[in-house]
Amino acid sequence: MVQVEKTTNNRVPFSQRLFWSVFSMFLGFTFCFLLFQFQREKEFAQDKLNNILDNYNYQIYQCTNNSPDIDLAVSKFLTEIPQKELRVTIIEPSGHVIFDNIHPEELDNHNTRSEIKKARLNNKGFAIRKSSSTGLKYFYSASKIGNNVYRSALPYDTYVKSALTIDKDFIYFMVLMTVIFFVVLSRFTFSIGRTISKLRNFAQNMGKDRVSETSYIFPNDELGDISQNIVTLYHKQQMAKNELSMEREKLIKHFQYSKEGFAMFSADGKETLSNILFIQYVNIISDKQIRQSEEATSIPELEAIQAFLKRNKNDLNRKKVLRESVTVDKNGKIFLVECILFLDSSYELSLSDISRQEEESRMKRQLTQNVAHELKTPVSSIQGYLETILSNPDLAPEKRQFFIERCYSQSTRLTGLLRDISVLNRLDEASDMFDLAEINISRLIGEIENECSKDMSDKQIESKLILPGNPIVYGNYSLLYSIFRNLYDNAIAYAGNNITITINCYKEDPKYYYFSFADNGIGISEEHINRIFERFYRVDKGRSRKVGGTGLGLSIVKNGVNFHKGQILAKNRPEGGLEFLFTIKKRI
Repeated sequence: MVQVEKTTNNRVPFSQRLFWSVFSMFLGFTFCFLLFQFQREKEFAQDKLNNILDNYNYQIYQCTNNSPDIDLAVSKFLTEIPQKELRVTIIEPSGHVIFDNIHPEELDNHNTRSEIKKARLNNKGFAIRKSSSTGLKYFYSASKIGNNVYRSALPYDTYVKSALTIDKDFIYFMVLMTVIFFVVLSRFTFSIGRTISKLRNFAQNMGKDRVSETSYIFPNDELGDISQNIVTLYHKQQMAKNELSMEREKLIKHFQYSKEGFAMFSADGKETLSNILFIQYVNIISDKQIRQSEEATSIPELEAIQAFLKRNKNDLNRKKVLRESVTVDKNGKIFLVECILFLDSSYELSLSDISRQEEESRMKRQLTQNVAHELKTPVSSIQGYLETILSNPDLAPEKRQFFIERCYSQSTRLTGLLRDISVLNRLDEASDMFDLAEINISRLIGEIENECSKDMSDKQIESKLILPGNPIVYGNYSLLYSIFRNLYDNAIAYAGNNITITINCYKEDPKYYYFSFADNGIGISEEHINRIFERFYRVDKGRSRKVGGTGLGLSIVKNGVNFHKGQILAKNRPEGGLEFLFTIKKRI
């Protein structure tokens, strides 16, 4: 792990460090160049002056070589050149001074002089030094011509100094280049520093999730492009992270509110995610109390799941996700337990309460059996009557008529049974296919009374309506008709003779009408009252078939009320008879 010392307050910015590093290197290079150039210019000036004096030496040799009077020849030569103060010296190979126009007296041996040594060694030589004879500083130039050394010297005066003065133009040029380099480098490093500072600020704000997509604008250069790409990639990553987080939250919420018990476990069996129902369902199955999700697979009821995990978790050659499921019937509940083992050996457990599905499946099987049984009776009756008629062609007309009437009665019952089954199937499977309209309840009940008037008259049954406000429901006419018609048919068939049916809309609120349908007949036993809405349930099976009922009327009533967003229940009245209390929503 890389540790970064957090002393950013006193730290020199990167741009300044870069600037001074590069500028220092440039200054070092410039200094070395100036030093080199200075030395070069100095040597050039000395060589230039030395060449002038060297040329004088050859001219002196020419004018004195064959001259009987050296002094006169030198004097004449000096009158022809601008440097009148030129000192001329001629030295023999032994070092003896033959001639010196400045110091004519006897001089010491000159072979020890530096310029003389250089001339004897290289034919030429020069030196800047004080004269031991005069005590003055001279620029000496010596040339070996023949056996002698001819030496010219100029006093170190204004002329010599000016001749040896170095040209300063290169210094001014380098100073100008340094200033230009300073400006360019400062602008360059400032641009880099600004970009890096923005990147640094971006990196600091990344951990705080305070970076907006338009917060950072970088220069239009390569470094700016790289920085902008980094910011863009970060925002794409953040978007992906947020989307993933949202999906994770949705998944977690789904698990929390799911009707299944769900838990996920790591490869070592540690819980990573679970919902509330998981522990609850496990405790319903288990005989001992389970507090931790990890203990779920240890209960005897899930031994098959435990064996499945042990068998497959350590299989290194496994190339696919495996699934195992068991059904557990415990404490009045039926659970489907599923285990999914993933490739990384993590796994999930789900517990689904399928008690209702199993109950519905049982009820469907029972319904199928009941339907078959109910259909069998009228079909068998019709078949028996028709066989009797067909096998007895000489049957008396009154007997034939009797059997035909019985066949018609059973066919009518069969038609009603099929109609009721069709209504229930539509309610179960296609409730959204019913048409809706405004239905006047008072008018609908009036139509039913007219249709039932003969049966009511035969049994001396009266009807009393209490419908204040003339209730109107926005619903399905056929189902509303079936509700009240089946209640009427039920009362006419089973309540007895000489009774009164009372229909009362006893309450109304902004959403619902509250109805009661009551009779003062014989009522029913309390043991049957909670089951009368079950399909094909009969209080007195023999009597029900005798009066021609299908056993589905009250089931249709309940489903019709449910369709209209209401509730229904039945009770025996204290004064005698049966009362149905139900609600119907005004608008569904």
